[in-house]
Amino acid sequence: MGQIADDRQLLSSESVTEGHPDKVCDQISDAVLDACLTRSPMARVACETAVKSDEGRHWVAVFGETTPRLAVAEIDKIVRDTLRGIGYTDVAFGTSADEVEVAVLLSGQSADIALGVDQALEARQGELADDLDTGAGDQGMMFGFACDETEELLPLPIVLAHRLTRRLSEQRQAGALEWLRPDGKSQVTVEYVDGRPVRVAAVVVSTQHDPDIEEKELRDAVIETVVHPVVPEALRDADTRYFVNPTGRFVVGGPFGDAGLTGRKIIVDTYGGLARHGGGAFSGKDPTKVDRSGAYAARWVAKNVVAAGLASRCELQLAYAIGVARPVSIALETFGTATVDPARIVAAVREVFDLRPAAIIAGLDLRRPIYRPTAAYGHFGRVDLDLPWERTDRASALAELSGLRR
Repeated sequence: MGQIADDRQLLSSESVTEGHPDKVCDQISDAVLDACLTRSPMARVACETAVKSDEGRHWVAVFGETTPRLAVAEIDKIVRDTLRGIGYTDVAFGTSADEVEVAVLLSGQSADIALGVDQALEARQGELADDLDTGAGDQGMMFGFACDETEELLPLPIVLAHRLTRRLSEQRQAGALEWLRPDGKSQVTVEYVDGRPVRVAAVVVSTQHDPDIEEKELRDAVIETVVHPVVPEALRDADTRYFVNPTGRFVVGGPFGDAGLTGRKIIVDTYGGLARHGGGAFSGKDPTKVDRSGAYAARWVAKNVVAAGLASRCELQLAYAIGVARPVSIALETFGTATVDPARIVAAVREVFDLRPAAIIAGLDLRRPIYRPTAAYGHFGRVDLDLPWERTDRASALAELSGLRR
């Protein structure tokens, strides 16, 4: 974060394409999760993936815990189908679905972990009066955030950054820019005045490309066909700076240029660094893991608070103990934007939302194979997907209980 005056800030967020090596791993891990949930809605999954290519060798490792167990041949197919769907069909791009070696090391979920997840501490002590007695799959804290500066109720920098990488992939897949390759990144810097976005100060786009494309041709094409259609003209001015492949060359990419691993793009997955993060990754984890379901629930709450008009910015922190159903803490921050007493908002949140893991899973219908599409271009603000945690279905109840007068 760079502050240039008392009321002015430059805030930046980045995104990566679906062909970025870490995102390749997230997508494979979530594809494995979806396959397990298709077989059993009660599946327990903690799946990790690693990718790397070298001269003459292209390697993917899938490891972790899944219950039920999938056959090695099924995992192998998931890996190859995912790579092919992304566009890794030629070793010249960094790896190839047809050439890759797949190593699988998956065991069942630990019995000790399952003990606390299957029945929460409160249930074992007779404190729960219903069947929503699943314990949290791990300890940790999760954050959810929403703000009213975009239609998605997300910060503008991350919204624009995701739109740029999606546009890159769309242009590549459509064949409009035939020299594009799967790997790529974007970064957007937005100038804020008095907490509101007023202009785009800088745009960075780095895209893998065919070795024969000239640097100027690539730069001009990316600005004309990717940047300008995404960044509104009203937010661009003569001082907006554009950096397209600033190293001058990006031919070596994908897993050949850099190893990939599940869970290394947690800021890309969430709020672009403009809200806090508990540190837990999402991909490859079934919804009993509160790293995932708790973060989704926190976003659900924060978005409903903003949609209700109770605040223009809202951040919610949840914290859990492994094997315990109820959150050990719930904290809400509105950054001075609340329209009613924040204590009343917290009380309303506790009344409207049951934040036990089993209640989150039931309320958001999370035991379904819906996760593979979330593994690229962010888990929040996805207008292209009907994600249950993005719904504002409880805004009216929150407003009423908080005493908001419209």
